[in-house]
Amino acid sequence: MSQEEQQAGPSQGLDNPQDEFLQYNEVDQEIAADDGEEPMDEDDDEELGDDEGADEVDESIQIDLSNNSVTYFDKHTDSVFTIFQHPTLPLVCSGGGDNLAHLWTVHSQPPKFAGTLEGHTESVIAGGFTSDGKFLVTADMTGKVIVNASQKGGSRWNKTAELQEVEEIVWLKCHPTIPGVFAFGATDGSVWCFQIDAQSGSVEQLMSGFAHQEDCTAGEFTNVSQGENVLQLITTATDGSIVGWNGFTAQQLFKISKDELKGLEAPWVTVSRAPETGNAALVACGSNNGVLAVINANNGAVLHLSAVMELQPGEDDIIASIEAISWSPKLPLMAVGLVSGDVLIYDTTTWRVRHKINLGESVTKILIDDENMFVSCINGKVYEFDVRSGQEKFVCLGHNMGVLDFVLYKRQGAPTRLITAGDEGVSLIFEVPN
Repeated sequence: MSQEEQQAGPSQGLDNPQDEFLQYNEVDQEIAADDGEEPMDEDDDEELGDDEGADEVDESIQIDLSNNSVTYFDKHTDSVFTIFQHPTLPLVCSGGGDNLAHLWTVHSQPPKFAGTLEGHTESVIAGGFTSDGKFLVTADMTGKVIVNASQKGGSRWNKTAELQEVEEIVWLKCHPTIPGVFAFGATDGSVWCFQIDAQSGSVEQLMSGFAHQEDCTAGEFTNVSQGENVLQLITTATDGSIVGWNGFTAQQLFKISKDELKGLEAPWVTVSRAPETGNAALVACGSNNGVLAVINANNGAVLHLSAVMELQPGEDDIIASIEAISWSPKLPLMAVGLVSGDVLIYDTTTWRVRHKINLGESVTKILIDDENMFVSCINGKVYEFDVRSGQEKFVCLGHNMGVLDFVLYKRQGAPTRLITAGDEGVSLIFEVPN
């Protein structure tokens, strides 16, 4: 970070039918990502000291000091695992390995600290704001879930409820359109759905389901534009099962197992909902051995099934693990990111790969926004590509460890801001091309 950034710390308060497996030779175009690193400026040279001091640095430890962020947040004292944003306010919540969740602004420079949510006794690994922005739900690795309510227009948050139903939570999601509804999945395979009372902030259990026999690794609400009387959820697990749920009654709408998957072993680890068009509801699921499935979320029909890469002799399946999936909200495109560092951009009308990009190290998250695709990587960078061409547009530099999560904050008449969750315990804010 620059000297000016180091001197200016965060301040207090808040201002206001199934396809055949794809082979790599079917890929239309492969693109090698350019790290986009720029030479350091004079200020960076001053921070490094003179040549004599530089010679004394142990060459076995190489830290990239390139940094094009505009500001940062550094109140966490351990890895930042998750970051999520308020639906209307310029406010984010970050959860870390220091057992804390911090609230802070993303429109100001530097960010303004807006409070700490205490009560967790292990790493805060998941969370979200409810769709109306009135409540904030956080979860930690001990299985504890804490609900906080917004006070004074979001400038203060007070604890209203606490849950402890499982030993360890893997994921948690707030419903994107029904206020106060959230769901989570656990390492024992269970799935839970709750409703927060809008007045008291207390929590009512809507359902619990026990169809998975191993870790419930991911979940996604579906048919989210059909009103408050439709509450549906799809969850995945490492036992190879995919289950559709009625979130009010815990009725299983469908269950997909090995028989529906041509006998494939597919330990599922990711799921992503497609943009809704009419009555169609699709999700894509990715496994840790490279199986990609596209599912009709209404009836469980498997519409597409393929392998994302062809492993060479001696290669471990884990390099094909699908760590991230994102659908384009406007274009017939979907992207998947792998442990190998490959990003595959699919044409969803044919399910062929249009572009393949390699980042060299594991992908952690993908987000397609309009024509832009943002990809975070364990190499500490976040890349921006044109999702139509696969061409690189921008690289966010500044982390010396992996970027584990990120969000976008879009402002009228101003550059989009990208806010990261860094493994070294720092969040950086970048301004990226629109």
